[in-house]
Amino acid sequence: MQAQDRMNPAQTISIDAMGGDDAPGIVIDGVASFLESRPAMRALLHGDEVKLAPLVAARPVLQSRATIVHAVTDKITSDMKPSQALRRGKGTSMWNAVEAIREGRAGASVSAGNTGALMAISMLILRKMDGVHRPAMTAVWPTLRGRTVVLDVGANVEADAQQLVTFAIMGEAFARATLGIARPTVGLLNIGSEEMKGHEEVREAHEWLRAAGLDLDYRGFIEGDDISSGAVDVVVTDGFTGNVALKTGEGVARMLASHMRDAFTESLMSKAGAVLAMNGLKRLKSLMDPSNVNGGVLLGLGGISVKSHGSADARGFARACEMAADLAASDFQGEIAANLAKIGTGGVAA
Repeated sequence: MQAQDRMNPAQTISIDAMGGDDAPGIVIDGVASFLESRPAMRALLHGDEVKLAPLVAARPVLQSRATIVHAVTDKITSDMKPSQALRRGKGTSMWNAVEAIREGRAGASVSAGNTGALMAISMLILRKMDGVHRPAMTAVWPTLRGRTVVLDVGANVEADAQQLVTFAIMGEAFARATLGIARPTVGLLNIGSEEMKGHEEVREAHEWLRAAGLDLDYRGFIEGDDISSGAVDVVVTDGFTGNVALKTGEGVARMLASHMRDAFTESLMSKAGAVLAMNGLKRLKSLMDPSNVNGGVLLGLGGISVKSHGSADARGFARACEMAADLAASDFQGEIAANLAKIGTGGVAA
């Protein structure tokens, strides 16, 4: 294996190779695909060396550009509570993957393991950025215009006005780094676009975002149906609302896919129509495929920790690695810090 001291931390991704429903096989396949598409990148693979070594040996790209870092403790299971994960954490593949960031051996980490455990371990090891009261989890959604970042989608059940403003700042910088949009537009999710609509926290956050003098293209309130239309590039909400919206959207996508499959297979005529519409159906499937937008990030920490879906396939895990690499190569945390300093010293937020 390649020696760790030959790796450039800024071009190295730290991988929890044992996390996920089908780890380590799917994880290793995903990392290999990622490295093939990013020739300058390297990987640290944290996990059981006995299981990982033959998988790495079978892939030339991993032999030359990845290093196995043996984890001496049992992996964190999917049903383990965050408190249990913290007690067992040290020495696990998940803990070691995140700790490599703090130690300066990697620019970002990726795990498909237990979400609650990853959040707890990431917060403990990486700490919060100055000015961030609560980190937020992101999701990237397909829309009629392309992609939209939504946050928070589950890290915080509630959020006050100041936290919503912080989410807006973090989401805007994240969208620029991952979606390649020079000046992302930002909207605050509400039950209506009128000034008097919504609860007090949302209305207060709206006023702060308009008056704080932040370097944001804030577009005001948006409604639920504006998410899928792509009305803005960044949708800001609390974790309870964001998670319900996310799960609803995923359920609707599965329902539509099922109905379309039934519609195109119920008769010879419909099957013939499916053949004629094949190119369009393939584009639609690609747009709705969660593997193409895989990867959630816990924003507001002193390092980059990316959460892949536990059920992601190799292509999906590769996408999560790409997101981690893009964030590590950007200055999105510096941009966040600059805007947080404005609300901290400008008298807008306490």
